[in-house]
Amino acid sequence: MHDYFKKIYKDTQDNFYNLIKENIIKENKMFIVTANPETLMIAETNIDFKNALLDDKTTIIADGIGIIKGSKMLKYNAKETIPGVELCSQLFEYCNELKKTIFLFGAKEDVLTKLVKVINTDYPDAIICGYENGYVENKSDVFNKIAELNPDVVLVALGIPNQELLIYNNLDKFKKGIFVGVGGSFDVLSGVKKRAPKAFRNLHLEWLYRLLKEPKRCKRFFNNNVKYIFKLHSCKNRREN
Repeated sequence: MHDYFKKIYKDTQDNFYNLIKENIIKENKMFIVTANPETLMIAETNIDFKNALLDDKTTIIADGIGIIKGSKMLKYNAKETIPGVELCSQLFEYCNELKKTIFLFGAKEDVLTKLVKVINTDYPDAIICGYENGYVENKSDVFNKIAELNPDVVLVALGIPNQELLIYNNLDKFKKGIFVGVGGSFDVLSGVKKRAPKAFRNLHLEWLYRLLKEPKRCKRFFNNNVKYIFKLHSCKNRREN
């Protein structure tokens, strides 16, 4: 666990956004993983995913209070969360401001269509150079198409760890671009699903709101979070002894 927390971005959200903007302007390449406890627990049993997270090319950010608390428990002290939904919105704003290109990959066709309309309305100077739903058979072929288009931002909503592994395994095809696996963010940003009310967000209880709205998540959530807590305590005890 220590290896993950060593890598997790520890500065403020604002400074991270400034770093992204600088990389967009300079046409650098950046692969961002938005991590919650489930992310790290999957990596513990999936060696390919673990290698992707720990690669020097990967930037890990804390998408949830569980990662911040774990970071503090192990004395790495990440400052604040950088939620994936907010990161996506910020990327849309930068593409609008800088007139940069976006490719959207993942989610259902109707979600994707609605999201494209939202972007075209709210961020009229952002350029959507292409999009593809997440139900195509050969996803690597989609990445070949994306590489030809050479976008400035690539957002992939295929769920953890599929979205991250797909990005990681195709990253060498690109010379520039901000790449992010965004999970269910397309559903929220398109308006198909509501984000947690601000009161929940301020209390870092978005996870509770999602469980209340989608009870089928409960078993997976609690299994991963219980394992995560035990792992953290085990690492903390070993470090202290």
